[in-house]
Amino acid sequence: MIRVVLGGLLGGVVMFIWGAVSHMLLPTGHMGLKPLPNEDALMDSLKTSIREPGLYMFPGMDMTKTPSDAEQKAWEAKHALGPTGLVLYDPKGGEAMSPRQLCTEFISNFVAAMFGALVLSKISGYGGRVIAATFIGVIAWMSISVSHWNWYGFPSEFITTEAIDQVGGWLLTGLAIAGFVKPTIPFEYAERTVSA
Repeated sequence: MIRVVLGGLLGGVVMFIWGAVSHMLLPTGHMGLKPLPNEDALMDSLKTSIREPGLYMFPGMDMTKTPSDAEQKAWEAKHALGPTGLVLYDPKGGEAMSPRQLCTEFISNFVAAMFGALVLSKISGYGGRVIAATFIGVIAWMSISVSHWNWYGFPSEFITTEAIDQVGGWLLTGLAIAGFVKPTIPFEYAERTVSA
């Protein structure tokens, strides 16, 4: 188990460094993101219209209750006409890259890599472990990012960036973990192998 924890720590460091490279040094850090046109006027409007931080969907609907048929049809008509979108909003703002955010990112990378190391410790062969780690990235991307593209209209360019980030990150993490974490052979299996 100690090798899984240490493998997770090594993988977490690799994933954290890859995240920094991917977001700060490569073009993937800004693909699919655009500045708001006429930003100052829009910001003033947002400040007077939205008081609470949150993820806002438009056209909106009160999701805390079941809409009536008329409300559902009215929402669908608005949605069909457009515009549609999501606004992630914080009225207070804050540091662009705070120590708390960096710590949270590293801890989440470490925990994810530790779970990855646990999975890889059950797979024999270095190449098999690297492929399995890469598939973890593919699964994460397809189950989250592709759904965001499909249901919420996230830009294809942004979703491509997410694929590079997740699949590339797990490939590199897998290369590090796979050389460190070796599969444990169950005692019964080892016994049968010796007696054979």
